[in-house]
Amino acid sequence: MLRRLVEFSIRFRGVIVALACVVLGYGLYTVAHAKFDVYPEFAPPQVVIQTEAPGLSPEEVEELVTRPVEYAVNGTPHLKSIRSQSIQGLSVITILFADDTDIYRARQMVSERLAEVAQRLPQGVRTPGMAPLTGATSLILVAGLTAETRSAMQLRTFANWTLRPVLLSVPGVARVSVWGGEVRQLQIQIRPDRMVAYGVSLNQVLSAARQATGVRGAGFVETPAQRIVVHTRGQSLTPGELGEAVLSQHRGVPVRLKDVADVTEGAEPKIGDAAINGAGGVLLLVSSQYGSNTLDVTAAVEAALGQVRPAIKDAEITLHPALFRPATFIQTAIHNVDTSLLFGGLLVAIVLFIFLFNVRTAFISLTAIPLSLLIAVIVLARLGISLNTLTLGGLAIAIGEVVDDSIIDVENIFRRLRENAGAPSPRSAFRVVLEASLEVRGDVVYATFVVVLVFLPVLSLSGIQGRLFAPLGEAYVFAILASLAVALTLTPALSYILLRKQVREAREPAVIAAAKRAYRRILLTVTDNPKLLLASVLLLCAGAVAMLPFFGGEFLPEMREGHYIVHMAAVPGTSLRESRRLGSLVSKELLKNPHVRSVAQQIGRAEKAEDTWGTHYTEFHVSLQPLSGEAAENVEGEIRNVLDRFPGVHFAVRSFLTERIDEIIAGVTAQVVIKIFGDDLDAIDRASREVARIVAAIPGAADVQVESPPGAPRIVVKLRRDRLKQFGFRPVGVLEGI
Repeated sequence: MLRRLVEFSIRFRGVIVALACVVLGYGLYTVAHAKFDVYPEFAPPQVVIQTEAPGLSPEEVEELVTRPVEYAVNGTPHLKSIRSQSIQGLSVITILFADDTDIYRARQMVSERLAEVAQRLPQGVRTPGMAPLTGATSLILVAGLTAETRSAMQLRTFANWTLRPVLLSVPGVARVSVWGGEVRQLQIQIRPDRMVAYGVSLNQVLSAARQATGVRGAGFVETPAQRIVVHTRGQSLTPGELGEAVLSQHRGVPVRLKDVADVTEGAEPKIGDAAINGAGGVLLLVSSQYGSNTLDVTAAVEAALGQVRPAIKDAEITLHPALFRPATFIQTAIHNVDTSLLFGGLLVAIVLFIFLFNVRTAFISLTAIPLSLLIAVIVLARLGISLNTLTLGGLAIAIGEVVDDSIIDVENIFRRLRENAGAPSPRSAFRVVLEASLEVRGDVVYATFVVVLVFLPVLSLSGIQGRLFAPLGEAYVFAILASLAVALTLTPALSYILLRKQVREAREPAVIAAAKRAYRRILLTVTDNPKLLLASVLLLCAGAVAMLPFFGGEFLPEMREGHYIVHMAAVPGTSLRESRRLGSLVSKELLKNPHVRSVAQQIGRAEKAEDTWGTHYTEFHVSLQPLSGEAAENVEGEIRNVLDRFPGVHFAVRSFLTERIDEIIAGVTAQVVIKIFGDDLDAIDRASREVARIVAAIPGAADVQVESPPGAPRIVVKLRRDRLKQFGFRPVGVLEGI
């Protein structure tokens, strides 16, 4: 079969070259339209349910919201596990499904169960909703807004009503979370003393506010010839109008809202905040849809920001467009692969020219590099595998090997043609090229398949490991197999076209002759002392095996992403203002490092966002200048040295990929997780602090934190039923008053 294939390639060399050109063109087209991502999609199918429960404590959220929702979704087909988190005012439930589950069908089944449980939740709890469908590394851009002449409320209003709708309209964007600033509200700030003076109850105030701001449809009026739609306008839209709403009559005088309360524009109570380089601002976290192209969506989002820039400038607002931009990492990886390709090709060309003294042999061998890689890209695209940093890594690893088959073939063909040129009766070039190619064909095929077999264990990995590393192995294997196909077809065809009339003399290049003489001396010495050779090999192998216990182990090599996520946890119950103050100090110290480009701080949480922390918790997006060499190696240590200057708070430094993997595996951002179970919360707290103390003393341990910290300070109001009965109060009325 191989003989027929090689003979066909030489005989119909024009067809083979034309097909190679077609493959080259189609490969370039595929690269231009391929799906690029930061990493392979390594998260299992999962659905995140978030339920807002304003005012409820963590215990009430757990009992009244989280558990009913868990019971409702438990038993969904293909469900693997359920994780939940209950914090003040929010319930978050993460449902993990089996790897082969259709995520869209899973969301449909969960949606049906949520519709049933929504009717059984307490009044005031919002309807449970599923978070948008996103991937494990869906965060594609963190942008920021700051302004010197605008208030925090004006900044947030611009972000919510001008910028966010524009970004959500971009194809591929699933979610835009807004952090910081102040959300504008019409507020009725009650004055209890005035209410007592006028004999007005809280229910009257609430009723008057609802009636003054309500919207009611009026239908239409039918005449003999027309139907006229009635549009009503009368709701109060400003503090002044709302303050004129009448509550009741007191001694014949109308009592208005403004008589018993301050009616004003105010800021919604915050559940989170943000800062940029230590100054107040607004952050917009843009997440892409599941399966989207990170580079395309990022480019579209940046184009949308470019269109809005005039409005941003007119509003006297400063835009920080790339506080975190994963697409930069992808582009760096692509650039590195391109650079490796160019340098690899250049080195191959130099080596071939030195040893063969022939430019055409170098050209024939070099054609295997782009063709093999492009064929691999075509196959990956057809299989639905994205081009990401790991698949690009697989192609980069393969660059040094895809040219091997062609080099072996070209060198043997060139040597046989040279020998044939010096023979008394030269044979036809067709016959020489065919036999020279077949002479090494078996060895080339066997060697290629041996290399492929080495990668089979990587392809057989399961779980997150398989989803991460299998694309790397697949990219490498496809490139190696493609190089074999090129060596079997294009290389003999080009060799016949370019070398049959070019070889004129039988003399070997001087470098080859010298290398052969040196190798002959070494070979004779070794064969004369086989026992010494075997003993040396065994000794080296034993030494290598003995060194294995001294090697460290890492799940992934350290990726120089140019970005760190720093977590800061203060004492539970720390206010937003204090977290903001601490964060400002940390940001200013980090910015003193010349390697740090920007620092963006997000505190607490945003509505329907991925992060669901309390006000004591902060994340910093630390973006770095382009670094390489020793600076890139040492910058994390420099950041940790800065953080060590702040006592009383706990810090953890993570790269983006490490954080996402840890969170997918265990639900928390840490490499090692210890979980403690029990019924006594106080006993769990004591045990967790003791475990943290012991773990922190282990050499090499860093960033040790207790994920469920001790209870935050709170005020407990317990109703006295005897006094309720005495005054004729109802429990719910008193709770509403509180």
